[in-house]
Amino acid sequence: MAKVESRASDMNPAKTQKQAAKSLHEPADNSRGRIMALAAALLGWMFDGAEMGIFSLVGRGAIQDLLKTQDEGLVGLWYTVIVASFLVGAATGGVVFGWLGDRIGRVRAMTLSVLTYALFTGLGGFAAEAWQVGVLRFIAALGMGGEWSLGVALVMEVWPNKSRAFMAGLIGAAANFGYLLVGALGLVMLQTLSTLDNLMHSIGVPNATADWLIAHKGWRLMMISGTLPAVLTFLIRVFVPESEKWEHEQKKGTTNHWASQDLLAVLIGLSGPALIVYLWAADATRWPGAETDLFRHSWPLRVAGTLVGLSIALVGYTYPVIRYFQRQASAGGQVPAWRGTLSRMLLGACLSGVALLGTWGATQSAPSWVDKLNDAEFKQAQNELIAAGQKEAATKLVRPAAREWTLIWLSVGAIVGTLAAAAVGDWIGRRPAYFLLCLLSMVTAWALYLLNDHYGPVLLFWTFIVGAMSASFYGWLPLYLPELFGTSVRATGQGFSFNFGRILAAIGVLQMGSLLKIFHEPVVLGGLTIPAGFPLACSAICLVYLVGMVIIWFAPETKGQPLPD
Repeated sequence: MAKVESRASDMNPAKTQKQAAKSLHEPADNSRGRIMALAAALLGWMFDGAEMGIFSLVGRGAIQDLLKTQDEGLVGLWYTVIVASFLVGAATGGVVFGWLGDRIGRVRAMTLSVLTYALFTGLGGFAAEAWQVGVLRFIAALGMGGEWSLGVALVMEVWPNKSRAFMAGLIGAAANFGYLLVGALGLVMLQTLSTLDNLMHSIGVPNATADWLIAHKGWRLMMISGTLPAVLTFLIRVFVPESEKWEHEQKKGTTNHWASQDLLAVLIGLSGPALIVYLWAADATRWPGAETDLFRHSWPLRVAGTLVGLSIALVGYTYPVIRYFQRQASAGGQVPAWRGTLSRMLLGACLSGVALLGTWGATQSAPSWVDKLNDAEFKQAQNELIAAGQKEAATKLVRPAAREWTLIWLSVGAIVGTLAAAAVGDWIGRRPAYFLLCLLSMVTAWALYLLNDHYGPVLLFWTFIVGAMSASFYGWLPLYLPELFGTSVRATGQGFSFNFGRILAAIGVLQMGSLLKIFHEPVVLGGLTIPAGFPLACSAICLVYLVGMVIIWFAPETKGQPLPD
């Protein structure tokens, strides 16, 4: 009887189709494979966050060391250019490695992406010139941008639909835990540099080499430590299974529609962001020896050049996807259906761009702003002791590690915020959650910069709150972006969507110097006085969240829907 029932069910076409559809929406029950994929991806995101945090912590000291200058204007210029180059590299890597993940598989591409950012971050510790740091950070960023999209695609495809919100929260939390580790490592490094110096001398390291390694708070050692994630590539290749959804696409032959020659368009597209960086960074008042008008650009030229650069990048970075759909349509004798995917890619890029611009333009400036407040207070305390005749006490005064503690509390808040944001998005819907995150991020960032004027526990409390709000998007985006694309283009589509926003963030980072010049006087709005400098500039950048509060309502609501095939 059982055999008859079994055969009858096999002959029922409707039931068979329903079971097949379910098998595509829900991955097979492979608990060990899921856990290994999640572990590898979480470690990858953690190290990804750590790699980004390293330069936030040691970048200015590295540039001062390499340029042999204390000129804050010149150091600040180089710092913003290198950060902008990093963001452009991440945007490019999101497309290149996303393409690779859709072509050769999530696991193999993720291995290459982790190896790329690990090795080139470590090589940054051996740089002899500031421009070398910029080049190495750009190449490292290629891997970082790719690892995000590949890890998200892999985890969302191997875990069931009901777990997506929790997985998204873990994704954002892992990257910010990496930031936390960097802050903690920075504190340890500050306290143990003399011990490390003595240790190197005791094992026979030449004095010049030891001094070279620990100069400017040991920035070289911090960057060399970035090679540790390379060990993760062995774990990924040996223990992590490939996504069954991707393997299904490979068997169908759809992965063959990706072509290597299409990546030439990405290379051409890279010239667009390069133009933007040049227009906003090149300044005759900052670059030594550049005294001609060749390096002076008017605002109209810069704005026009930015629009041209974005257009070049947009065409170059989306070209591989368009060609993919054209080849797929030709093989099946159909009309290319790339417009819907392209519109979702652009929408995702705008949503990501708001979040990234808010983070890099405002929140990421907090450690530098707090460090300046702390430095002024420390010097004032020293001067007061000297004026009181306590010169010896002034020399023994210990300067608080304000930058490191700010980074730590931002990271702790970010871990909490990413986990909460994914849960909220699954609870009230994707669109209402994004709107709420924009509103809270804007208000809390204003509170940080406008309600605090000295370093202390209250300021650190607000950095925790701002970290939770501004980073909450990085729990929401891994939940939402994979839901916009089918399996065959998921890594490339979400890689573009998330990382193209980094180009917009790079523009914001490059504006910081100009905004600081413009906002050199405090502004009074009603009875509220907004201090000049970072508080005023960052408060202005936070207005970008208003844009996000509008465009989210043009996005589709995907709550309760299975991951598209």
